[in-house]
Amino acid sequence: MYAIFYKEWIKTRWYFLLAVLATLGFTGYCMLRINRVVEMKGAAHVWEVMLQRDVIFIDMLQYIPLIAGILMAIVQFVPEMQRKCLKLTLHLPYPELKMTGNMLLSGLILILVCFASNFLLMEVYLNGILAHELKNHILLTALTWYLAGISGYLLVAWICLEPAWKRRILNLIIAVLLLRIFFLSPTPEAYNKFLPYLVVYTLLTASFSWLSIVRFKAGKQD
Repeated sequence: MYAIFYKEWIKTRWYFLLAVLATLGFTGYCMLRINRVVEMKGAAHVWEVMLQRDVIFIDMLQYIPLIAGILMAIVQFVPEMQRKCLKLTLHLPYPELKMTGNMLLSGLILILVCFASNFLLMEVYLNGILAHELKNHILLTALTWYLAGISGYLLVAWICLEPAWKRRILNLIIAVLLLRIFFLSPTPEAYNKFLPYLVVYTLLTASFSWLSIVRFKAGKQD
């Protein structure tokens, strides 16, 4: 198992570092925007704008986690398919389901570390200038976007592992429709009541990759 994690780390380590720096850069920029308003008009003005206009100041982050998750899946699994490494990997004396699960888990851990660093930055900064309720208003809104990033990773992994190009196109269409669910409402905290369901929904997408592995083992290739 540790060999699998190490192999996946070797493939993704540079992208992981880039993703952490890039997402922290965007998150930091959003915090600087808030800081600029605080310096010019005071923290009370930020409170007023958030309460009266429902502004959250981090709109720029909406699609960043999704892009980060999608690129992680591409970096991790496209070389696996191009170099025909998957066939060799699946012939190792290790259960195929566990093998696939560990590959996905290694990517998920890196994605979660990346996203957690973003939340830590927002938590530390916002905790100093906003009331607990307003801080949570921002973080809970962002949580839906970060769940979309995790789901994007799992769905694109499913597409990449699919051996047939025609099926990949179908999978892509399905993935777009599934990801659209995370962005149906632009209203902050619109998904609060559904967050537990979105978490389950996101985790269920991990099972899709197993379908591609089954098709790969059955020889369903172009």
